[in-house]
Amino acid sequence: MQKSDGQMYAPQGKPNPVCEKGEFRFAAVGLDHGHIYGMTNGLREAGGELVRVYDPDPGKVEAFRSMYPEVQCASSEEEVLEDESLHLIASAKITSERGPFGLKVMDHRKHYFSDKAPFTTFEQLEKAQAKVGETGLIWAVYYSERLHVEGAVYAGKLIRNGAIGRVLQVLNIAPHRLNVASRPEWFFIKKKYGGILCDLGSHQIEQFLYYADAKDARVMYSQVANFNNPHYPELEDFGDALLIADNEATLYFRVDWFTP
Repeated sequence: MQKSDGQMYAPQGKPNPVCEKGEFRFAAVGLDHGHIYGMTNGLREAGGELVRVYDPDPGKVEAFRSMYPEVQCASSEEEVLEDESLHLIASAKITSERGPFGLKVMDHRKHYFSDKAPFTTFEQLEKAQAKVGETGLIWAVYYSERLHVEGAVYAGKLIRNGAIGRVLQVLNIAPHRLNVASRPEWFFIKKKYGGILCDLGSHQIEQFLYYADAKDARVMYSQVANFNNPHYPELEDFGDALLIADNEATLYFRVDWFTP
């Protein structure tokens, strides 16, 4: 998994189990984005036991099994959902499908670990909030740019330890590699990927809320554009925004697909 292909980059850390073998069993369903590998690595490093995998594309399943040969292939999504031995299901489905699938997971009394962005509409968010309240289960999101990057983790520790004092403003510039040839068709359909501020910008907003110790923020300004990809009219290759948090900290971030 090379860093030159962000879609398939899967960080690996040192094992740091927090549970005994067999104590926390999980499955992977929906392998549409390569982040599923980083999600799986993190769960396994924490002591989780990977049990099952399912995706309607046999090629994706075989690629996944080449990395994790111990995993059992399920014949359907329902087979995984109905496996009462599982505690959690991780998913990197197409972005617009992650929210609806999470509702199914929780209806089957399992925790849910979604790739980012977890939602593409406010309606999906509201249904997820209601389902979490109804079930008491965990709906976690893989914000890898903070959770799986050593520098970002260390920055959080410095802030929590008071090394820089109160966080007043965060500036976050996040260029990404487009690698058009490696991207699936859904990546270029806005209804499915949610737009650049949803797809990439959710990382920056999550980092800001954490670093600034804020619970909420207002978007004061935002813009998006397609500057350099006329063949993909629904792709936004540039976006930026200004936010003010409930504790008066501010964020400016810019995201784009212009890394050479």
